[in-house]
Amino acid sequence: MAYRGSRKHVLDWTGRPSFLDELAALLAPMPVVFPADAHFMPCGAGSPDEARLERFGPSLVADAGLWTELENWWLCHKAGANTPNWDIAAGCLLEGMPGVVLVEAKANWPELGLAGKPLSPRASERSRENHERIGAAIDEACRGWRAVDSRVSISRDTHYQLANRLAFTWKLATLGIPTVLLYLGFTGDDGIVDAGAPFIDDADWQRAFGEYSQAAWPAELLGQRIDISGTPAWVASRSRPVITLSPPRSS
Repeated sequence: MAYRGSRKHVLDWTGRPSFLDELAALLAPMPVVFPADAHFMPCGAGSPDEARLERFGPSLVADAGLWTELENWWLCHKAGANTPNWDIAAGCLLEGMPGVVLVEAKANWPELGLAGKPLSPRASERSRENHERIGAAIDEACRGWRAVDSRVSISRDTHYQLANRLAFTWKLATLGIPTVLLYLGFTGDDGIVDAGAPFIDDADWQRAFGEYSQAAWPAELLGQRIDISGTPAWVASRSRPVITLSPPRSS
């Protein structure tokens, strides 16, 4: 498969032996340490599956009840439904505690979607119940974040991708898992101009992410240590140049 855009760049990067060292350097000065046996997903194009936390989480903390609680918080009905997939998830130590770095990656402006979570008029009753459970989970997380800063505003019905990322970051911290949520802009991919303007450099990425997130997340909180029920969390925005350009779109 010929991957393009952020998906390609994630797989190019995670396939490099230096990936974890480069990720740690990118996150500095946040106190992220990757042990030699750190587990991460995906692992390059040869192992491209993205992580879902109810499956990936036990490699971080072997507590089945914790991860079941996380899944139940998000979904009423598991069959045929998904919790969010993460572009990159990596186990780490944060302030000496087992934690996780979660990465949402973008390569051009159109990848920063503004839409809410869709629900088909023909959705089943189970799908509707999951939709309501997800909305309630995000509302709970919004209230939790507002205890930190009253300007936080996340909802199932707008900027859904950002909302679910912030919701899971908050929930993980309430479960005692230190978490870094990294929004990562890959810059310089002129191979995807046909799909929308790529991010030129770090300044362009930071401007794009600022415009995208400003209604939901105060810029002053980016990169700051946030205490949630005694557990630290960080939300950060970084960029890195692509390793190689995306190939042309298949005809």
